[in-house]
Amino acid sequence: MTTQLAVTEETRQTANAWGAVASMSLCVALLIASEFMPVSLLTPIADGLGATEGQAGQAVSVSGLFAVVASLLMTTAAGRLDRRHVLLVMTALMVLSLTLMAAAPNFAVLMLSRAILGICIGGFWALGTAVVMRLVPPQEVSRALAVMFTGQAAAAAFAAPIGSYLGDVIGWRGVFGLMVPVAAVNLLWQWWVLPSLPANERLSFNDLRKILQRPHFARGMVAVICAFAGAFAMFSYLRPFLETVTGTDVPTLTRLFLVLGVVGFLGTWAGGRFANTHIVRLLQLTPAVMAIVTLGLLAFGSQLFVVAGLLAVWGAMNTALPISWMAWLSQTADDAPEAAGSLMVAAIQAAILLGAALGGVLLDYTGITATFIASVVLSGLALLLVGSGKQLLKPQGI
Repeated sequence: MTTQLAVTEETRQTANAWGAVASMSLCVALLIASEFMPVSLLTPIADGLGATEGQAGQAVSVSGLFAVVASLLMTTAAGRLDRRHVLLVMTALMVLSLTLMAAAPNFAVLMLSRAILGICIGGFWALGTAVVMRLVPPQEVSRALAVMFTGQAAAAAFAAPIGSYLGDVIGWRGVFGLMVPVAAVNLLWQWWVLPSLPANERLSFNDLRKILQRPHFARGMVAVICAFAGAFAMFSYLRPFLETVTGTDVPTLTRLFLVLGVVGFLGTWAGGRFANTHIVRLLQLTPAVMAIVTLGLLAFGSQLFVVAGLLAVWGAMNTALPISWMAWLSQTADDAPEAAGSLMVAAIQAAILLGAALGGVLLDYTGITATFIASVVLSGLALLLVGSGKQLLKPQGI
């Protein structure tokens, strides 16, 4: 009887752990949709607020700026607070941000809402990988990360096309308004399923400095910045490219975003499947293919079916990119997951800020070709930094 009770309790705890992972996956979907929805709504947002498309693109970069700060401060400022409570606060901030976005009467309020969203993004992601590593056994971490990033794939698959379609029907404010109740439900779900997660120790900025002093980790952070900046220099301004170069209307634009996103599920599956055994290959493959696709778009941008095929390939790489780097983190910084997670998120968000800001400036002052070429250059730098992968591996004894 005792053994049976023990097995039952273990099964219950396992189910609760995966329920918590699933709730985090929904939160990821909402975060990704909230952060990058302006990509599919760039033109109507610019028109509605009297801004240029390059300025509207800064709605992505400003959230990145605040996410950088939040990710660096979160694990130190949170101190010994229960990580469950911290994650709940971050999700509540997302609800507030979406509400402000839906009601934004001017560009200033939109930027405020994006700043709040950035705090939520930085705080959630800084703790996300470390929390997953605590929820499931070590051998299940890659699988759990893949489940969590399924939310990203879902957002990538449906947020942009739905945003593009609904933005044409109910307006871009209405799109963000529809997300508010979903985020509120997610908050309640997290409150129900997330277990108590007391802080293991109080982290300081010195802890962040120590892990950044590891050569393999520092090199990885620079590669992360280049890889994600390259991706978002292109992705943030994909709609203007498709409208001006490919000549798409809104229904076609919606279908292209759907193609890009749906194939993202393949990237999520591949990332979760191969990250444990082929991490270096994934780190090499993603920036290389994304650069080639971007060059292909520049060469064949006027041919709709070629563009659709290229976007499908890019979509798979786009969802595999964060999984591969988060899996690298779990394998090379497993002794300091929260500190490493903070730095990883700061690097990714700094890259999004850099990519969106640089791409917007180039778009406004030079043109979309320069924006896409900058994306290729940044992805190429990421590939060079990854190299053979040996310099990114954790040395013995750490």
